[in-house]
Amino acid sequence: MNFSSKILQDAVEALGALPGIGKKTALRLALHLESDQFDKSQKIADALVTLKNDIKRCVKCHNLSDNDICNICNQDGRRKNVICVVESVRDVMAIEETSQFNGQYHVLGGIISPLEGIGPEDISLDLLQKRVENGDVNELVMAISPSIEGETTIYYISKIFENLNVKVSVIARGVSFGGELEYADEITLGRSIESRIPYEMKN
Repeated sequence: MNFSSKILQDAVEALGALPGIGKKTALRLALHLESDQFDKSQKIADALVTLKNDIKRCVKCHNLSDNDICNICNQDGRRKNVICVVESVRDVMAIEETSQFNGQYHVLGGIISPLEGIGPEDISLDLLQKRVENGDVNELVMAISPSIEGETTIYYISKIFENLNVKVSVIARGVSFGGELEYADEITLGRSIESRIPYEMKN
C-alpha cells in the first residue's frame, strides 16, 4: 500500500498485527476510526489501555479478573467441588455460553507441547494441585481441545491426582479430535459437558 500519511500507515500496521485482520480490513478500520464523530476511537483506546494496565489473573482459578478473585469464583450457587480444567480464557467463555456447567474453572494458560517447548512447569498446574489438596474437590472435568497435546496434558494431570480421591472425567467427544474447543457450537459443547465420562489412563 502507498500511504499519504505515516500516521495512517502506523495505525494500519498496528491494527493489521491483530489476529484475523488483513491489510484491507485494517485500512478500513483505521479510516473509520479517523472519521468517527462520536469519540469511538478514544473509547477504544481508553479500553485497551485499561485492559493492558489494570486486568489481573484470578489468584484462585487463573482466569482474567478485575480483582484478585474473579466474578465466576465469587458467584453464589456454583458448585465448589467440581472444577472444569481448560486451556484458555476463551474456553471458559465458550462453556459459559452453553449454560450447562455450574462448577468452578481452572485456566491452565496453555497445554503441554514438547515440540513447542511447553512443559508442565509452564502452565498453572501447581495452582491446580494446591486447589485440589487444600479444598473439597471431588471431580476434575477435563475440557481441553482434543488433540495429541491435549491428550498428553490430560494424561499428565490424571497421573498427578491418581492417588487422591478425585474423579477425573473428560467431556464427551461430540467435539471432533483435533478441533479447537472455542469453535465448537454451543449445543455440541453443552452436550459434551453434560455427557462427560471418566478418564481412563492407557499404559
